[in-house]
Amino acid sequence: MPIAVDIDVMLARRKMSVGELADRVGITPANLAVLKNGRAKAVRFATLAALCEVLECQPGDLLRWEADDAESDARPGLDPATSER
Repeated sequence: MPIAVDIDVMLARRKMSVGELADRVGITPANLAVLKNGRAKAVRFATLAALCEVLECQPGDLLRWEADDAESDARPGLDPATSER
């Protein structure tokens, strides 16, 4: 998936455990693990906002886009040289 999740990085910077973050955000540790490990299909803005509030960060500190060469090559109408349609 081209969206990478960096919750581990922020947890390490804040010296916080997954369980503590889950408690403070108000989600289950299992649901946080799904998000943290990049297996989530979606995230509610309310959850993202709560994560940012607790971790004192911006959404871009938790989520980033990574190009997937095989995926971008397969997208019709995309010029691989310029990444424009």
